[in-house]
Amino acid sequence: MTIDTEIADLITLEEASRLRNKENKKKGDKEAEKKEIEILKEIMKKKAELLKRKKAEEKAKEAEGENEKKDAVKKDAKEKDGKVVEVVQGLKKEKGEKEKEGSGFTLKTPKGTKDYDERDMAIREKIFSTVTRIFKKHGATTIDTPVFELKEILAGKYGEDSKLIYDLEDQGGEKCSLRYDLTVPFARYLAENSITNLKRYHIAKVYRRDNPAMNRGRFREFYQCDFDIAGLYDPMIPDAEGLRVMTEILEGIDVGDFVIKINHRKILDGMFEVCGVPADKFRQISSAVDKLDKMSWEDVKKEMTDEKGLAPDVADRIGEYVKLKGSSELCDTLAADAGLSKNANAMKGVEDMRLLLQYLDVLGVLPRVSFDLSLARGLDYYTGVIYEAVVLRSPSVQNGEQVGVGSIAAGGRYDELVGMFSGKTKIPCVGVSIGVERIFALLSSRTDRATLKSSPTQVYVFGVGEGFLLERMQIAKRLWDAGINAEFMYKTKPRSQNQFDACDRGRVPLAVWVGKECREAGKVKVRNMTRVEDGEEREVEVGFEGVVGEVRRRLGVLEGLGVEV
Repeated sequence: MTIDTEIADLITLEEASRLRNKENKKKGDKEAEKKEIEILKEIMKKKAELLKRKKAEEKAKEAEGENEKKDAVKKDAKEKDGKVVEVVQGLKKEKGEKEKEGSGFTLKTPKGTKDYDERDMAIREKIFSTVTRIFKKHGATTIDTPVFELKEILAGKYGEDSKLIYDLEDQGGEKCSLRYDLTVPFARYLAENSITNLKRYHIAKVYRRDNPAMNRGRFREFYQCDFDIAGLYDPMIPDAEGLRVMTEILEGIDVGDFVIKINHRKILDGMFEVCGVPADKFRQISSAVDKLDKMSWEDVKKEMTDEKGLAPDVADRIGEYVKLKGSSELCDTLAADAGLSKNANAMKGVEDMRLLLQYLDVLGVLPRVSFDLSLARGLDYYTGVIYEAVVLRSPSVQNGEQVGVGSIAAGGRYDELVGMFSGKTKIPCVGVSIGVERIFALLSSRTDRATLKSSPTQVYVFGVGEGFLLERMQIAKRLWDAGINAEFMYKTKPRSQNQFDACDRGRVPLAVWVGKECREAGKVKVRNMTRVEDGEEREVEVGFEGVVGEVRRRLGVLEGLGVEV
Protein backbone atom coordinates (compact mmCIF):
# COMPACT_ATOMS: atom_id res chain seq x y z
CA MET A 1 0.00 0.00 0.00
CA THR A 2 1.31 3.40 -0.96
CA ILE A 3 1.50 6.33 1.41
CA ASP A 4 -1.14 8.21 -0.60
CA THR A 5 -3.56 5.27 -0.19
CA GLU A 6 -2.95 5.18 3.58
CA ILE A 7 -3.60 8.92 3.85
CA ALA A 8 -6.80 8.57 1.79
CA ASP A 9 -8.00 5.77 4.11
CA LEU A 10 -7.26 7.87 7.20
CA ILE A 11 -9.19 10.80 5.74
CA THR A 12 -12.18 8.47 5.25
CA LEU A 13 -11.87 7.22 8.86
CA GLU A 14 -11.55 10.81 10.08
CA GLU A 15 -14.77 11.85 8.35
CA ALA A 16 -16.60 8.78 9.73
CA SER A 17 -15.30 9.54 13.26
CA ARG A 18 -16.48 13.14 13.05
CA LEU A 19 -19.98 11.99 11.97
CA ARG A 20 -20.19 9.54 14.88
CA ASN A 21 -19.02 12.19 17.30
CA LYS A 22 -21.73 14.52 16.01
CA GLU A 23 -24.36 11.83 16.63
CA ASN A 24 -23.03 11.24 20.15
CA LYS A 25 -23.38 14.97 20.89
CA LYS A 26 -27.00 14.91 19.74
CA LYS A 27 -27.72 11.92 21.96
CA GLY A 28 -25.88 13.53 24.87
CA ASP A 29 -23.76 10.40 25.28
CA LYS A 30 -20.73 11.93 26.97
CA GLU A 31 -18.88 8.67 27.41
CA ALA A 32 -19.22 7.69 23.73
CA GLU A 33 -18.30 11.25 22.69
CA LYS A 34 -15.12 11.10 24.80
CA LYS A 35 -14.05 7.77 23.28
CA GLU A 36 -14.70 9.03 19.74
CA ILE A 37 -12.56 12.12 20.37
CA GLU A 38 -9.65 9.86 21.40
CA ILE A 39 -10.11 7.78 18.24
CA LEU A 40 -10.19 10.98 16.12
CA LYS A 41 -6.97 12.21 17.75
CA GLU A 42 -5.21 8.95 16.90
CA ILE A 43 -6.45 9.17 13.30
CA MET A 44 -5.25 12.78 12.95
CA LYS A 45 -1.92 11.95 14.57
CA LYS A 46 -1.43 9.06 12.20
CA LYS A 47 -2.43 11.27 9.25
CA ALA A 48 0.04 13.98 10.29
CA GLU A 49 2.83 11.41 10.51
CA LEU A 50 1.97 10.10 7.06
CA LEU A 51 1.85 13.63 5.58
CA LYS A 52 5.20 14.40 7.15
CA ARG A 53 6.62 11.18 5.76
CA LYS A 54 5.18 11.94 2.34
CA LYS A 55 6.74 15.39 2.34
CA ALA A 56 10.10 13.93 3.29
CA GLU A 57 9.84 11.35 0.53
CA GLU A 58 8.93 14.03 -2.00
CA LYS A 59 11.95 16.07 -0.96
CA ALA A 60 14.11 12.99 -1.22
CA LYS A 61 12.75 12.24 -4.67
CA GLU A 62 13.23 15.85 -5.72
CA ALA A 63 16.79 15.75 -4.48
CA GLU A 64 17.29 12.44 -6.24
CA GLY A 65 15.88 13.94 -9.45
CA GLU A 66 18.25 16.87 -9.22
CA ASN A 67 21.12 14.48 -8.69
CA GLU A 68 20.02 12.39 -11.64
CA LYS A 69 19.74 15.55 -13.72
CA LYS A 70 23.18 16.62 -12.62
CA ASP A 71 24.50 13.17 -13.35
CA ALA A 72 22.88 13.28 -16.79
CA VAL A 73 24.39 16.70 -17.48
CA LYS A 74 27.76 15.46 -16.33
CA LYS A 75 27.40 12.35 -18.46
CA ASP A 76 26.36 14.40 -21.48
CA ALA A 77 29.24 16.81 -20.95
CA LYS A 78 31.59 13.90 -20.57
CA GLU A 79 30.32 12.38 -23.79
CA LYS A 80 30.65 15.72 -25.56
CA ASP A 81 34.12 16.22 -24.16
CA GLY A 82 34.96 12.76 -25.37
CA LYS A 83 33.69 13.59 -28.84
CA VAL A 84 35.57 16.90 -28.86
CA VAL A 85 38.72 15.13 -27.79
CA GLU A 86 38.09 12.52 -30.47
CA VAL A 87 37.55 15.22 -33.12
CA VAL A 88 40.60 17.17 -31.99
CA GLN A 89 42.69 14.03 -31.98
CA GLY A 90 41.35 13.18 -35.43
CA LEU A 91 42.22 16.64 -36.74
CA LYS A 92 45.66 16.42 -35.20
CA LYS A 93 46.14 13.03 -36.78
CA GLU A 94 44.93 14.31 -40.15
CA LYS A 95 47.16 17.37 -39.88
CA GLY A 96 50.08 15.17 -38.95
CA GLU A 97 49.42 12.94 -41.93
CA LYS A 98 49.17 15.96 -44.22
CA GLU A 99 52.36 17.38 -42.76
CA LYS A 100 53.96 14.02 -43.28
CA GLU A 101 52.73 13.95 -46.86
CA GLY A 102 53.78 17.58 -47.29
CA SER A 103 57.36 16.72 -46.55
CA GLY A 104 57.55 15.03 -49.97
CA PHE A 105 55.15 17.41 -51.74
CA THR A 106 56.15 18.70 -55.19
CA LEU A 107 54.77 22.07 -56.25
CA LYS A 108 53.79 22.03 -59.91
CA THR A 109 51.43 23.65 -62.38
CA PRO A 110 48.46 21.60 -63.67
CA LYS A 111 49.06 19.26 -66.59
CA GLY A 112 49.22 21.11 -69.89
CA THR A 113 50.15 24.48 -68.34
CA LYS A 114 53.42 26.17 -67.40
CA ASP A 115 55.00 29.23 -65.80
CA TYR A 116 57.18 31.57 -67.83
CA ASP A 117 60.23 33.25 -66.30
CA GLU A 118 61.57 36.68 -67.25
CA ARG A 119 63.69 35.28 -70.10
CA ASP A 120 60.72 33.33 -71.48
CA MET A 121 58.64 36.49 -71.29
CA ALA A 122 61.30 38.47 -73.15
CA ILE A 123 60.83 36.09 -76.10
CA ARG A 124 57.04 36.05 -75.77
CA GLU A 125 56.76 39.83 -75.55
CA LYS A 126 58.67 40.14 -78.82
CA ILE A 127 56.16 37.78 -80.42
CA PHE A 128 53.18 39.69 -79.01
CA SER A 129 54.60 43.09 -79.96
CA THR A 130 55.31 41.96 -83.54
CA VAL A 131 51.85 40.43 -83.89
CA THR A 132 50.10 43.49 -82.42
CA ARG A 133 52.10 45.92 -84.56
CA ILE A 134 51.19 44.10 -87.78
CA PHE A 135 47.53 43.69 -86.80
CA LYS A 136 47.34 47.45 -86.21
CA LYS A 137 49.24 48.17 -89.43
CA HIS A 138 46.36 46.54 -91.29
CA GLY A 139 43.78 48.70 -89.52
CA ALA A 140 42.42 46.24 -86.95
CA THR A 141 40.98 47.39 -83.63
CA THR A 142 40.94 45.16 -80.57
CA ILE A 143 38.07 43.80 -78.46
CA ASP A 144 37.82 41.46 -75.47
CA THR A 145 35.27 38.78 -74.56
CA PRO A 146 34.74 36.65 -71.40
CA VAL A 147 37.07 33.72 -70.83
CA PHE A 148 34.00 31.49 -70.49
CA GLU A 149 30.81 31.36 -72.54
CA LEU A 150 27.41 29.75 -72.13
CA LYS A 151 27.83 26.09 -73.00
CA GLU A 152 25.15 26.27 -75.69
CA ILE A 153 27.14 28.98 -77.51
CA LEU A 154 30.11 26.64 -78.02
CA ALA A 155 28.15 23.42 -78.58
CA GLY A 156 28.18 21.93 -82.08
CA LYS A 157 30.82 24.29 -83.53
CA TYR A 158 33.97 22.16 -83.36
CA GLY A 159 33.07 18.76 -84.78
CA GLU A 160 34.98 15.89 -83.17
CA ASP A 161 37.05 18.39 -81.18
CA SER A 162 33.98 19.32 -79.10
CA LYS A 163 35.12 16.67 -76.61
CA LEU A 164 38.08 18.92 -75.80
CA ILE A 165 35.89 21.73 -74.39
CA TYR A 166 36.29 22.40 -70.65
CA ASP A 167 32.84 22.44 -69.00
CA LEU A 168 32.38 24.35 -65.73
CA GLU A 169 30.19 23.56 -62.72
CA ASP A 170 26.63 24.93 -62.87
CA GLN A 171 26.69 28.42 -61.34
CA GLY A 172 23.39 30.12 -60.64
CA GLY A 173 21.48 28.10 -63.22
CA GLU A 174 23.88 28.78 -66.11
CA LYS A 175 25.91 26.01 -67.72
CA CYS A 176 29.18 27.49 -68.94
CA SER A 177 32.36 26.32 -70.67
CA LEU A 178 35.84 27.81 -71.04
CA ARG A 179 36.31 29.21 -74.53
CA TYR A 180 37.88 26.76 -76.98
CA ASP A 181 38.98 29.48 -79.40
CA LEU A 182 38.41 33.20 -80.05
CA THR A 183 36.38 32.75 -83.26
CA VAL A 184 33.06 31.51 -81.84
CA PRO A 185 33.02 34.20 -79.09
CA PHE A 186 33.71 36.79 -81.83
CA ALA A 187 30.74 35.52 -83.85
CA ARG A 188 28.55 35.67 -80.73
CA TYR A 189 29.79 39.23 -80.09
CA LEU A 190 28.85 40.32 -83.63
CA ALA A 191 25.39 38.74 -83.43
CA GLU A 192 24.64 40.05 -79.93
CA ASN A 193 25.62 43.62 -80.82
CA SER A 194 24.15 43.59 -84.37
CA ILE A 195 27.54 44.47 -85.90
CA THR A 196 27.80 43.85 -89.64
CA ASN A 197 31.29 45.23 -90.41
CA LEU A 198 34.39 44.98 -88.24
CA LYS A 199 38.11 44.35 -88.63
CA ARG A 200 39.30 43.25 -85.22
CA TYR A 201 42.19 41.55 -83.48
CA HIS A 202 42.06 39.70 -80.19
CA ILE A 203 44.97 38.29 -78.17
CA ALA A 204 43.87 36.09 -75.27
CA LYS A 205 44.05 32.66 -73.65
CA VAL A 206 41.92 29.69 -74.71
CA TYR A 207 41.49 26.25 -73.14
CA ARG A 208 41.38 22.70 -74.49
CA ARG A 209 41.31 19.32 -72.75
CA ASP A 210 43.92 18.07 -75.18
CA ASN A 211 46.67 15.54 -74.59
CA PRO A 212 49.52 18.00 -73.99
CA ALA A 213 52.91 17.80 -75.69
CA MET A 214 54.79 20.72 -74.16
CA ASN A 215 57.91 20.63 -76.35
CA ARG A 216 55.73 20.74 -79.45
CA GLY A 217 53.75 23.70 -78.18
CA ARG A 218 50.55 21.76 -77.42
CA PHE A 219 49.04 22.99 -74.16
CA ARG A 220 45.71 22.96 -72.36
CA GLU A 221 45.96 26.70 -71.66
CA PHE A 222 47.48 28.81 -74.40
CA TYR A 223 47.32 32.13 -76.22
CA GLN A 224 45.74 32.73 -79.59
CA CYS A 225 46.28 35.89 -81.63
CA ASP A 226 43.34 36.35 -83.99
CA PHE A 227 42.77 38.77 -86.87
CA ASP A 228 39.29 38.69 -88.44
CA ILE A 229 37.41 40.69 -91.06
CA ALA A 230 33.61 40.64 -90.81
CA GLY A 231 31.39 42.11 -93.52
CA LEU A 232 29.99 41.63 -97.01
CA TYR A 233 32.80 42.36 -99.50
CA ASP A 234 33.81 41.22 -102.97
CA PRO A 235 35.14 37.63 -103.13
CA MET A 236 38.61 36.74 -101.89
CA ILE A 237 39.82 40.30 -101.15
CA PRO A 238 39.64 40.03 -97.32
CA ASP A 239 40.92 36.44 -97.58
CA ALA A 240 44.01 37.64 -99.45
CA GLU A 241 44.74 40.32 -96.84
CA GLY A 242 44.39 37.75 -94.04
CA LEU A 243 47.06 35.61 -95.72
CA ARG A 244 49.24 38.70 -96.18
CA VAL A 245 48.92 39.42 -92.43
CA MET A 246 49.90 35.83 -91.60
CA THR A 247 52.94 36.03 -93.87
CA GLU A 248 54.12 39.37 -92.46
CA ILE A 249 53.89 38.08 -88.89
CA LEU A 250 55.76 34.82 -89.50
CA GLU A 251 58.47 36.64 -91.45
CA GLY A 252 58.63 39.43 -88.84
CA ILE A 253 59.08 36.95 -85.99
CA ASP A 254 61.58 35.01 -88.15
CA VAL A 255 60.24 31.51 -87.60
CA GLY A 256 62.41 30.20 -90.43
CA ASP A 257 61.32 28.73 -93.74
CA PHE A 258 57.58 28.04 -93.84
CA VAL A 259 54.80 27.24 -96.27
CA ILE A 260 51.13 28.24 -96.15
CA LYS A 261 48.89 25.41 -97.30
CA ILE A 262 45.56 26.57 -98.72
CA ASN A 263 42.42 24.74 -99.81
CA HIS A 264 38.68 25.34 -100.08
CA ARG A 265 35.85 23.64 -98.21
CA LYS A 266 33.66 23.63 -101.32
CA ILE A 267 36.37 21.75 -103.24
CA LEU A 268 36.62 19.24 -100.39
CA ASP A 269 32.85 18.74 -100.22
CA GLY A 270 32.67 18.41 -104.01
CA MET A 271 35.52 15.90 -103.91
CA PHE A 272 33.75 13.83 -101.23
CA GLU A 273 30.52 13.93 -103.21
CA VAL A 274 32.22 12.82 -106.44
CA CYS A 275 34.05 10.02 -104.60
CA GLY A 276 30.80 8.68 -103.14
CA VAL A 277 31.01 9.80 -99.50
CA PRO A 278 27.52 9.99 -97.92
CA ALA A 279 26.58 13.61 -97.16
CA ASP A 280 26.17 12.89 -93.44
CA LYS A 281 29.80 11.72 -93.29
CA PHE A 282 31.41 14.76 -94.97
CA ARG A 283 32.60 16.34 -91.70
CA GLN A 284 33.78 13.02 -90.24
CA ILE A 285 35.83 12.19 -93.34
CA SER A 286 37.11 15.77 -93.48
CA SER A 287 38.34 15.35 -89.90
CA ALA A 288 40.19 12.18 -90.93
CA VAL A 289 41.80 13.88 -93.96
CA ASP A 290 42.93 16.69 -91.64
CA LYS A 291 45.26 14.19 -89.91
CA LEU A 292 47.38 13.59 -93.03
CA ASP A 293 50.03 15.98 -91.70
CA LYS A 294 50.49 13.68 -88.68
CA MET A 295 49.61 10.22 -90.05
CA SER A 296 50.34 8.18 -93.16
CA TRP A 297 47.67 7.72 -95.83
CA GLU A 298 47.37 4.05 -94.83
CA ASP A 299 46.50 5.01 -91.23
CA VAL A 300 44.06 7.71 -92.36
CA LYS A 301 42.39 5.27 -94.75
CA LYS A 302 42.09 2.72 -91.94
CA GLU A 303 40.36 5.32 -89.77
CA MET A 304 37.96 6.15 -92.62
CA THR A 305 37.02 2.52 -93.25
CA ASP A 306 37.30 0.84 -89.84
CA GLU A 307 36.14 3.64 -87.55
CA LYS A 308 33.92 5.78 -89.78
CA GLY A 309 32.43 3.01 -91.92
CA LEU A 310 33.53 4.30 -95.34
CA ALA A 311 33.76 1.82 -98.21
CA PRO A 312 37.43 1.04 -99.10
CA ASP A 313 36.97 1.92 -102.79
CA VAL A 314 35.55 5.33 -101.81
CA ALA A 315 38.56 5.92 -99.55
CA ASP A 316 40.90 4.97 -102.41
CA ARG A 317 39.28 7.56 -104.69
CA ILE A 318 39.75 10.21 -102.00
CA GLY A 319 43.39 9.12 -101.73
CA GLU A 320 44.00 9.99 -105.38
CA TYR A 321 42.78 13.56 -104.86
CA VAL A 322 44.45 14.38 -101.53
CA LYS A 323 47.88 13.70 -103.04
CA LEU A 324 47.47 16.70 -105.36
CA LYS A 325 49.21 19.99 -104.59
CA GLY A 326 50.56 22.95 -106.55
CA SER A 327 49.53 26.51 -107.40
CA SER A 328 47.50 28.05 -110.23
CA GLU A 329 48.10 25.00 -112.44
CA LEU A 330 46.21 22.83 -109.94
CA CYS A 331 43.09 24.92 -110.63
CA ASP A 332 43.39 23.88 -114.30
CA THR A 333 43.86 20.24 -113.31
CA LEU A 334 40.75 20.23 -111.12
CA ALA A 335 38.67 22.10 -113.70
CA ALA A 336 39.56 19.42 -116.26
CA ASP A 337 38.81 16.50 -113.90
CA ALA A 338 35.98 14.35 -115.27
CA GLY A 339 34.23 14.10 -111.92
CA LEU A 340 34.89 17.46 -110.29
CA SER A 341 34.17 19.49 -113.44
CA LYS A 342 30.53 18.39 -113.20
CA ASN A 343 30.21 19.30 -109.51
CA ALA A 344 28.94 22.86 -108.96
CA ASN A 345 30.31 23.01 -105.41
CA ALA A 346 33.82 22.04 -106.47
CA MET A 347 33.84 24.41 -109.43
CA LYS A 348 32.76 27.34 -107.24
CA GLY A 349 35.71 26.53 -104.97
CA VAL A 350 38.11 26.35 -107.94
CA GLU A 351 36.86 29.74 -109.17
CA ASP A 352 37.51 31.26 -105.72
CA MET A 353 41.00 29.75 -105.62
CA ARG A 354 41.93 31.17 -109.04
CA LEU A 355 40.97 34.64 -107.84
CA LEU A 356 42.71 34.24 -104.48
CA LEU A 357 45.97 33.07 -106.06
CA GLN A 358 45.88 36.08 -108.39
CA TYR A 359 45.50 38.47 -105.44
CA LEU A 360 48.21 36.69 -103.45
CA ASP A 361 50.59 37.14 -106.37
CA VAL A 362 49.94 40.91 -106.34
CA LEU A 363 50.41 41.06 -102.54
CA GLY A 364 53.73 39.18 -102.72
CA VAL A 365 52.47 36.17 -100.79
CA LEU A 366 52.28 33.59 -103.59
CA PRO A 367 55.87 32.24 -103.15
CA ARG A 368 54.87 31.13 -99.63
CA VAL A 369 51.66 29.36 -100.71
CA SER A 370 50.90 25.75 -101.67
CA PHE A 371 47.44 24.79 -102.95
CA ASP A 372 47.15 21.43 -101.14
CA LEU A 373 44.09 19.16 -101.33
CA SER A 374 45.17 17.27 -98.19
CA LEU A 375 44.41 20.33 -96.04
CA ALA A 376 40.98 19.91 -94.45
CA ARG A 377 40.83 21.80 -91.10
CA GLY A 378 38.57 19.83 -88.76
CA LEU A 379 36.43 22.67 -87.41
CA ASP A 380 32.80 22.53 -88.52
CA TYR A 381 32.25 26.25 -89.00
CA TYR A 382 34.55 26.77 -92.02
CA THR A 383 32.66 27.33 -95.29
CA GLY A 384 35.23 28.56 -97.84
CA VAL A 385 38.97 29.09 -98.11
CA ILE A 386 41.04 27.39 -95.37
CA TYR A 387 44.76 27.75 -94.70
CA GLU A 388 47.51 26.59 -92.38
CA ALA A 389 51.17 27.64 -92.01
CA VAL A 390 53.79 24.95 -91.36
CA VAL A 391 57.51 25.35 -90.63
CA LEU A 392 59.57 23.44 -93.18
CA ARG A 393 62.87 23.00 -91.38
CA SER A 394 63.60 19.84 -89.41
CA PRO A 395 62.81 19.80 -85.67
CA SER A 396 65.45 21.07 -83.27
CA VAL A 397 66.45 19.50 -79.96
CA GLN A 398 65.66 20.97 -76.53
CA ASN A 399 66.51 19.26 -73.22
CA GLY A 400 67.33 16.09 -75.13
CA GLU A 401 63.95 15.99 -76.89
CA GLN A 402 62.97 16.91 -80.43
CA VAL A 403 60.99 20.11 -80.85
CA GLY A 404 58.65 19.85 -83.83
CA VAL A 405 55.74 22.23 -83.65
CA GLY A 406 53.65 21.42 -86.75
CA SER A 407 51.11 24.09 -87.65
CA ILE A 408 52.03 27.55 -86.33
CA ALA A 409 49.13 29.57 -87.78
CA ALA A 410 45.80 28.77 -89.40
CA GLY A 411 42.44 30.17 -90.37
CA GLY A 412 39.77 30.37 -93.00
CA ARG A 413 36.36 31.67 -94.05
CA TYR A 414 33.27 31.10 -91.91
CA ASP A 415 30.27 32.79 -93.53
CA GLU A 416 27.48 31.09 -91.57
CA LEU A 417 28.71 31.13 -87.97
CA VAL A 418 27.28 34.53 -87.00
CA GLY A 419 23.93 33.57 -88.55
CA MET A 420 23.76 30.56 -86.21
CA PHE A 421 23.42 33.03 -83.34
CA SER A 422 21.47 35.89 -84.90
CA GLY A 423 19.07 33.87 -87.04
CA LYS A 424 19.12 36.85 -89.40
CA THR A 425 21.15 37.82 -92.46
CA LYS A 426 24.49 36.07 -92.68
CA ILE A 427 27.58 38.12 -91.87
CA PRO A 428 30.51 36.71 -93.89
CA CYS A 429 33.78 36.47 -91.93
CA VAL A 430 37.33 35.38 -92.58
CA GLY A 431 40.19 35.21 -90.11
CA VAL A 432 43.64 34.01 -89.18
CA SER A 433 44.94 32.73 -85.83
CA ILE A 434 48.61 32.79 -84.82
CA GLY A 435 49.77 29.93 -82.56
CA VAL A 436 51.90 31.76 -79.99
CA GLU A 437 52.88 28.71 -77.92
CA ARG A 438 54.17 26.77 -80.93
CA ILE A 439 56.12 29.76 -82.21
CA PHE A 440 57.52 30.30 -78.70
CA ALA A 441 58.62 26.64 -78.50
CA LEU A 442 60.36 27.10 -81.84
CA LEU A 443 62.13 30.36 -80.94
CA SER A 444 63.02 29.23 -77.41
CA SER A 445 64.74 26.10 -78.73
CA ARG A 446 67.15 28.16 -80.82
CA THR A 447 67.70 31.12 -78.45
CA ASP A 448 70.86 31.46 -76.37
CA ARG A 449 69.25 32.33 -73.04
CA ALA A 450 72.59 33.39 -71.54
CA THR A 451 72.78 36.33 -73.96
CA LEU A 452 69.08 37.17 -73.87
CA LYS A 453 68.21 40.63 -72.56
CA SER A 454 65.31 40.03 -70.19
CA SER A 455 65.25 43.43 -68.47
CA PRO A 456 63.90 46.58 -70.14
CA THR A 457 66.36 48.72 -68.15
CA GLN A 458 68.58 50.92 -70.33
CA VAL A 459 70.58 52.70 -67.63
CA TYR A 460 71.72 51.57 -64.17
CA VAL A 461 72.58 54.40 -61.75
CA PHE A 462 75.56 53.43 -59.56
CA GLY A 463 76.54 54.91 -56.21
CA VAL A 464 80.25 54.59 -55.31
CA GLY A 465 81.71 54.94 -51.82
CA GLU A 466 79.17 56.76 -49.66
CA GLY A 467 76.26 55.58 -51.79
CA PHE A 468 74.88 59.03 -52.68
CA LEU A 469 71.26 57.88 -52.54
CA LEU A 470 69.69 61.32 -53.04
CA GLU A 471 71.90 62.04 -56.04
CA ARG A 472 71.03 58.64 -57.55
CA MET A 473 67.36 59.42 -57.06
CA GLN A 474 67.77 62.81 -58.75
CA ILE A 475 69.49 61.26 -61.78
CA ALA A 476 66.90 58.46 -62.01
CA LYS A 477 64.15 61.09 -61.92
CA ARG A 478 65.77 63.01 -64.80
CA LEU A 479 66.03 59.82 -66.86
CA TRP A 480 62.45 58.73 -66.07
CA ASP A 481 61.12 62.18 -66.94
CA ALA A 482 62.89 61.84 -70.30
CA GLY A 483 61.24 58.45 -70.95
CA ILE A 484 64.45 56.46 -70.41
CA ASN A 485 64.24 53.14 -68.56
CA ALA A 486 66.44 53.43 -65.47
CA GLU A 487 67.06 51.67 -62.16
CA PHE A 488 69.11 52.08 -59.00
CA MET A 489 69.67 49.82 -55.98
CA TYR A 490 67.39 50.25 -52.96
CA LYS A 491 70.27 50.62 -50.50
CA THR A 492 71.69 53.79 -48.95
CA LYS A 493 75.24 52.44 -49.37
CA PRO A 494 75.09 49.61 -51.92
CA ARG A 495 78.11 47.42 -52.52
CA SER A 496 79.73 47.96 -55.91
CA GLN A 497 79.74 44.24 -56.73
CA ASN A 498 75.99 43.94 -56.08
CA GLN A 499 75.36 46.82 -58.47
CA PHE A 500 77.60 45.25 -61.11
CA ASP A 501 75.76 41.93 -60.72
CA ALA A 502 72.34 43.58 -61.11
CA CYS A 503 73.54 45.43 -64.19
CA ASP A 504 75.01 42.26 -65.68
CA ARG A 505 71.93 40.11 -64.97
CA GLY A 506 69.69 42.56 -66.79
CA ARG A 507 72.24 43.10 -69.59
CA VAL A 508 71.86 46.85 -69.04
CA PRO A 509 73.82 48.68 -71.78
CA LEU A 510 74.70 51.92 -69.94
CA ALA A 511 75.56 53.02 -66.40
CA VAL A 512 75.67 56.42 -64.73
CA TRP A 513 78.22 56.66 -61.88
CA VAL A 514 77.95 58.99 -58.91
CA GLY A 515 81.09 59.34 -56.76
CA LYS A 516 82.52 61.81 -54.26
CA GLU A 517 84.85 63.60 -56.68
CA CYS A 518 82.22 63.79 -59.38
CA ARG A 519 79.60 65.11 -56.99
CA GLU A 520 81.88 67.86 -55.73
CA ALA A 521 82.50 68.88 -59.34
CA GLY A 522 78.78 68.61 -60.16
CA LYS A 523 79.43 65.81 -62.62
CA VAL A 524 78.71 62.11 -63.17
CA LYS A 525 80.23 59.42 -65.38
CA VAL A 526 78.33 57.73 -68.22
CA ARG A 527 79.79 54.32 -69.07
CA ASN A 528 79.16 51.78 -71.84
CA MET A 529 78.55 48.44 -70.06
CA THR A 530 78.41 46.33 -73.24
CA ARG A 531 81.31 44.58 -74.90
CA VAL A 532 80.50 46.29 -78.19
CA GLU A 533 83.08 48.75 -79.50
CA ASP A 534 81.20 51.89 -80.50
CA GLY A 535 84.25 53.89 -81.57
CA GLU A 536 84.01 56.20 -78.55
CA GLU A 537 85.55 56.43 -75.11
CA ARG A 538 84.00 53.82 -72.90
CA GLU A 539 83.45 56.35 -70.10
CA VAL A 540 82.85 60.09 -70.16
CA GLU A 541 82.16 62.74 -67.51
CA VAL A 542 79.16 65.04 -67.96
CA GLY A 543 77.33 67.56 -65.80
CA PHE A 544 74.03 66.69 -64.15
CA GLU A 545 72.22 68.73 -66.78
CA GLY A 546 73.89 66.80 -69.61
CA VAL A 547 73.11 63.27 -68.39
CA VAL A 548 69.93 62.79 -70.43
CA GLY A 549 71.48 64.06 -73.67
CA GLU A 550 74.59 61.88 -73.36
CA VAL A 551 72.56 58.78 -72.46
CA ARG A 552 70.24 59.29 -75.42
CA ARG A 553 73.16 59.79 -77.79
CA ARG A 554 74.95 56.65 -76.62
CA LEU A 555 71.76 54.54 -76.74
CA GLY A 556 71.29 55.69 -80.34
CA VAL A 557 74.85 54.68 -81.25
CA LEU A 558 74.46 51.23 -79.66
CA GLU A 559 71.10 50.67 -81.33
CA GLY A 560 72.65 51.58 -84.67
CA LEU A 561 75.26 48.88 -84.06
CA GLY A 562 72.52 46.28 -83.50
CA VAL A 563 72.74 46.22 -79.70
CA GLU A 564 69.40 45.60 -78.00
CA VAL A 565 68.76 48.58 -75.77
